[in-house]
Amino acid sequence: MTLPKLLTKAQKAFNAWIRRRDQDKGCISCGAAITEAGHYYSQGHHSALRFNEINTNGQCTRCNRFLHGNLIHYREGILKRWGQDKLHLLDSASKRVKKWSRVELEQIILLY
Repeated sequence: MTLPKLLTKAQKAFNAWIRRRDQDKGCISCGAAITEAGHYYSQGHHSALRFNEINTNGQCTRCNRFLHGNLIHYREGILKRWGQDKLHLLDSASKRVKKWSRVELEQIILLY
């Protein structure tokens, strides 16, 4: 399997796990029913946080797609759900760049 296909498979497994984890919590931004796994720091621009469980939370389609993450309320949701210390760690980690290896992606698929 090519590396891009492996990355897609790992992302699908991780996102499905996030949706199951958060199904009873409601959208992190507005509280609506969860249909997607949304990233506070986008997976495209913040590769190190692509598979971060604090950065990725259940979201409704409206907030995730149409409101582009609804980030002001998303940040409030992270603060409420995870606390100031984890939010600070997330903000600090957002500057890093990560290139995912084949072994790492295979481990993510197995884990999630």
